[in-house]
Amino acid sequence: MKKLVLAGFVLLAQEAFSQVNPTRDSLAFLIRQQPGDTTKVFTYYQYGETFETENPDSALFYYRQGKELAAKLKYRKGVSSYVSYAIVILNNKGKFREALQLCTDLLEELKKAGSKNELAAAYINTGSEWQYLSELETAAECYLQAAKLAEETGNDKFQRVANNNLASVFNSLQQYGKGKHYAGKSLLIAQKMKDDYAIASSTINIATSDFFLKNYNESLQYFRQVELLGKKMEDDIIIMDGWLGMADNYKESKEYQQSEVYYRNVMRTADNIDAPEYKLYGYMGLSDLMIRTKEYEKARPLIEKGIVLAQQLETKIELRDIYFRATQLYEATGNTTEALQYYKKYVALNDSLLNEKNMTNINRMEIKYETAKKEQQLTLQKAAIRQKNTLNYILLTGIVALLLISFLSYRTYKQKRILQEHKISELEKEKLLLATQSILKGQEDERSRLAKDLHDGLGGLLSGVKLQLGAMKGNLILSEEHGRSFNMALSKLDESISEMRRVAHNMMPEALVKLGLQQALQDYCDGLSEGQPFTINCAFHDLEQRMEPSVEITVYRIVQELLNNAVKHSGATAILAQVMRQENNLTITVEDNGKGFDKSTVLQGAGLKNIHSRVDYLKGQLDIQSVPGNGTSIHIECLIGNNE
Repeated sequence: MKKLVLAGFVLLAQEAFSQVNPTRDSLAFLIRQQPGDTTKVFTYYQYGETFETENPDSALFYYRQGKELAAKLKYRKGVSSYVSYAIVILNNKGKFREALQLCTDLLEELKKAGSKNELAAAYINTGSEWQYLSELETAAECYLQAAKLAEETGNDKFQRVANNNLASVFNSLQQYGKGKHYAGKSLLIAQKMKDDYAIASSTINIATSDFFLKNYNESLQYFRQVELLGKKMEDDIIIMDGWLGMADNYKESKEYQQSEVYYRNVMRTADNIDAPEYKLYGYMGLSDLMIRTKEYEKARPLIEKGIVLAQQLETKIELRDIYFRATQLYEATGNTTEALQYYKKYVALNDSLLNEKNMTNINRMEIKYETAKKEQQLTLQKAAIRQKNTLNYILLTGIVALLLISFLSYRTYKQKRILQEHKISELEKEKLLLATQSILKGQEDERSRLAKDLHDGLGGLLSGVKLQLGAMKGNLILSEEHGRSFNMALSKLDESISEMRRVAHNMMPEALVKLGLQQALQDYCDGLSEGQPFTINCAFHDLEQRMEPSVEITVYRIVQELLNNAVKHSGATAILAQVMRQENNLTITVEDNGKGFDKSTVLQGAGLKNIHSRVDYLKGQLDIQSVPGNGTSIHIECLIGNNE
């Protein structure tokens, strides 16, 4: 069985690109066009990510470009994030010591000036590197520290990763019940997050625990789920994890031919993507299979290559297991001298990995962590009791005071009534705001769903029809008149596809999700003014730092509605669109030199009502200045929060 899968390395700062998957060409264009600011740092990182599988050296080159720019800008999060990207490449190449050095250096730096979330991520990454090097006690200590910090900040992502990596530690220590327990906790969080990668890595450790607990049917089903998730994500590493688990289960079920197919699939894919650790797992599993089927001559070179590779990678657990394979091989072929030598190596390495002190220390750390949690809960309970006693004392004192000043009771009652009415009014406003928020969220969710259905469903169908008509054209003999009609139908179909894509983009622009508010607004202005008799002058300042998604889409819809109104109704030749951010203050200005309007008659329109609702959602102020014949100026000011 391969070494237990870690939950994955975590990025210290990549919020600006979460769930974004632009093409390599579009990222290359951005690198050429973007100014040298903090956004460009992550553009370098994401561009490098596109090379990660096929050309890891190129990926590492662009990661370093991003780090150098971040260092030049003195952008700490950008520099920290380099480590999270670079260690993936180094680990895939088996350079665990080099990756560990990057992680430990960053951890020491963050201990001085980092946030709890940054520290949790750094502890997870450092623990993962120690685990790759089979230093399980140190790895477990890092994961427990990360779990504690993640609970304090309520960070589900880091709690999941820490629990899943703890599962792999306990499975490596052959404490499979505990391994399954922690992996189960991780899976629950992953399912709550709806993160396919997280679900896959948690499922791998549950499947591995079941395998060693000899629950082969359950284990096989879990590994099949992993394979499907890997194919869905187009992730070769996850796919190979699923294949290895399936191969091991088929081997235990004595379905040897099926087992060999999956082992060889792993070795071939590991060669293609330069993943030596997975090639080692292939050597281990296939050599064991050959020993079981008594094909000893085939097993010998696999074991020899596996030992060399395990020594190069400094992976003690795998080296221990392949020593045991060698012992079995030479014992089966009657070479007792060689068998004894390898058995001695196996015992020595196994004792160093599974000594009682090691397991005791890890269990002690786990108990210490759980005890700290209970003490924290007890402290909170005591504080609640003290608070309750204080409130009771205050209440009793208040009753005595009311008896002493009963002659003021009427005035007090009247004042309370006024306060209650004011509170009711505030609650009604808050309820209206919540209703508005729900309506806006529902609208955006429905826009997103319809955009996806249009693009992926109707768009695919129309494109398919176009291809079929194009193929038919080459096989039909048409008169000149019918040929023109056929070509005209194809042209109309092209126009329909373009119009459908335009509508889908307007309903939920991809640039807003992938590249942020500034780029989405710029794209919208450019598209709106293209080939038109009017010009749109854009001015966007300090929008590089991402805001809450709900805030960004609300600002985008406000600007979109204002520009549409100006284009449709003003008859302007020049329009100004300006969005500026200064810390938590955001201002939106849209002006035109059009014909203006009478505010007393136009302000009741549905479009402006929608704008008012969105401005209220942002708790902002809307000011409209317009006089017939003198154009229109609309100014909005609101407060927003950071998406840190």
